[in-house]
Amino acid sequence: MKKKCSICGSVCEYVMPKPGKCLKCGAPYTFLEDVLEEVEEQEVTPSKAVRIDKNNPGIARILEKCINCGRCKSVCEDMVGIHYDASKSSEAVCVHCGQCVLNCPVGALVPKYCYKKVLDYLHDTSKVVTISCAPAVRVSLGEAFGLPSGSFVEKKMVGALKEAGFDYVFDVSFGADMTIMEEAHELLERKKANQKTMFTSCCPAWVKFLEMYHPKLISHLSTTKSPISIQGAILNSYFLEMMNLKREDVIHVVVVPCTAKKYEIKRNELKEMNMDFAITTSELALLLRESEISLPDCKEQEFDSLLGKGSGAGLIFGSSGGVMESAMRCAYYFETGKNPPKHLLHFEEVRGEVPRKEAVVTIGDKTLKVAAIYGLTNIEPILKEMEEGTFSYDFIEVMNCPMGCVGGGGQVLGVVKDQAKINEERSKSLYQDDEENLVRSCYENPNVKEIYRSYFKEPGSSLAEELLHTTFVDKSAILNGETH
Repeated sequence: MKKKCSICGSVCEYVMPKPGKCLKCGAPYTFLEDVLEEVEEQEVTPSKAVRIDKNNPGIARILEKCINCGRCKSVCEDMVGIHYDASKSSEAVCVHCGQCVLNCPVGALVPKYCYKKVLDYLHDTSKVVTISCAPAVRVSLGEAFGLPSGSFVEKKMVGALKEAGFDYVFDVSFGADMTIMEEAHELLERKKANQKTMFTSCCPAWVKFLEMYHPKLISHLSTTKSPISIQGAILNSYFLEMMNLKREDVIHVVVVPCTAKKYEIKRNELKEMNMDFAITTSELALLLRESEISLPDCKEQEFDSLLGKGSGAGLIFGSSGGVMESAMRCAYYFETGKNPPKHLLHFEEVRGEVPRKEAVVTIGDKTLKVAAIYGLTNIEPILKEMEEGTFSYDFIEVMNCPMGCVGGGGQVLGVVKDQAKINEERSKSLYQDDEENLVRSCYENPNVKEIYRSYFKEPGSSLAEELLHTTFVDKSAILNGETH
């Protein structure tokens, strides 16, 4: 049975009837509280709490556990920056980021679970089931099994997923490499056309925020899909063709650090070529426990070779500044034909826990002013400056969650007061693997080279535009309670 410790906040699976003590902090079993494994959709909102509507794709509330403390609402308004007139809006305004989940002191807010549906498909022999793993998952999953924060469990994770019955286990870092190939090309093309300020579009919470609150600026978003959406597009085209499979015979699952990815895979602009299920890191831990799989005891295995492991640049997508650093490495190569200098392989100016990081990068005869920002309240002043015509950066990476995806709302729960340190350890782990990786940039990835050679031809090709790029729409009507 799954229980949450009221002392340290960890959620673990326990053998009943008597669980003994907390597996993480050792608190007596009297401090362990039941956590519902499937959450009933709730319509009632406690007076001080943030609204969670029935149709929210990423987050649910266990009403019986809510103590109406108001912390979730303060996090949503003050940390994430979500404000709306409840008298006008018929439903909650939400970017699905899940920071309320991480900050709830009693476990009343949880990801909207769908892992049991995935388990059902694993038992359906008529289906081929693939799973793709986002970069930040491999530095959090181990925490659910008692390993130290930031433990890099990539190969154990692959082994566990194979043991659970997934037919193919893929690395979303490959999708990240593809994102950067397209995004770096797009950035240089915009620069040639003298178009100012391109935003990254990997974070679905950020994208929806901009569409709702600043729709006049959506043309500044990179049209390149996020790594997960690119991974979905490639699996639904290239992979199916290579393996001679029909779409109806395949189930695509992605494991993510972010509850907003549950929303992203259902976006009308993306869903036709996207994943079937997005499960969070915390859900994956539940799936493995219910399958009686202990991650530390699993055999180490490699990702399946058709797409293969991504580069170090793809892996650091999971930390704030990682997308920017990856893009600068690739843009430098595209513009000069040379590998990036050492300082772009350790781009210190855009790394670390500071919410707003800025730098100037010289690439050939071009000078790029760049920034990496996490926290939507931290991007708000820039958006206002842009609307007033007083801001002139070339490229800005934006993430919602603290230190990026490592601090996502779908990650394994830790003690709230220790969250910043936990995120720092997860981030360090990603950068350490990048440093040790023989392939540091996306254009060096042999699997990326092959898929462009045999399928997409080159970044920005007509097929790449069709499958790897997307559009965005004005969603400001949501704030007035109109349809999405």
